[in-house]
Amino acid sequence: MSMKAILVSLFLLGAAPDGNAPALPPDALAAPPVADDSPTAWACTIDTLRAGKECVFEADLSTGRPDDSQDTANKKILQDAARALCSEAVGTMREGRPDTKLTALCERRFTTAVDQCGLDGTASVIDAKGRFAPGARACYRALSSVLQEVQLMATVASPCCECAARAGCPGTGDRCYADVSQQIAPPATLACLNDRCADACSMVLPSVSSGSRSAPTARERDRSSRSGSASL
Repeated sequence: MSMKAILVSLFLLGAAPDGNAPALPPDALAAPPVADDSPTAWACTIDTLRAGKECVFEADLSTGRPDDSQDTANKKILQDAARALCSEAVGTMREGRPDTKLTALCERRFTTAVDQCGLDGTASVIDAKGRFAPGARACYRALSSVLQEVQLMATVASPCCECAARAGCPGTGDRCYADVSQQIAPPATLACLNDRCADACSMVLPSVSSGSRSAPTARERDRSSRSGSASL
């Protein structure tokens, strides 16, 4: 038997129906499809928000007329989750060690972001299966941005700002977390960090470990300018 004939035989044998398989009822192919509307692994939920994962807005929610009570309920359901999400965002980056000031900062920013989550009361922001509504894209992005910023602050700024607060340095609190996470600081703050918090801040403000001075005075700039002119 040729190779072509063998392949054809194997194909026909593989395609042959199992004699023991039950026969399909005559109307099986005409039956309406059964949809599985349970959340998929890609659905945008509180869990994907917490983890910072990419997701899909797959909730199927009908919209209606604006309703103030629904708008308020939408904001409240997410505001109620703020403390847990903020505590987790900070604690995860700090290996379980809390930072109450940074957690409070996160909650305040979360409150501001939640203002985008009312959807004017036209639909629920989260459906009964925990999925964010398609109309909540801007809300979800705003909340995600807050958590990402706080995670960065917890990683790079938290130890330095905790030390700055204990040492009584200027520019502490919210400003410290915002500045240090961007690796900037006012001269007075930088001088204090250099003097009192060099160990805690050296990784995020390299100029601290090198003993950087504050900005030059007007007299020093003028002297430098004259010296430069004379060398020409």
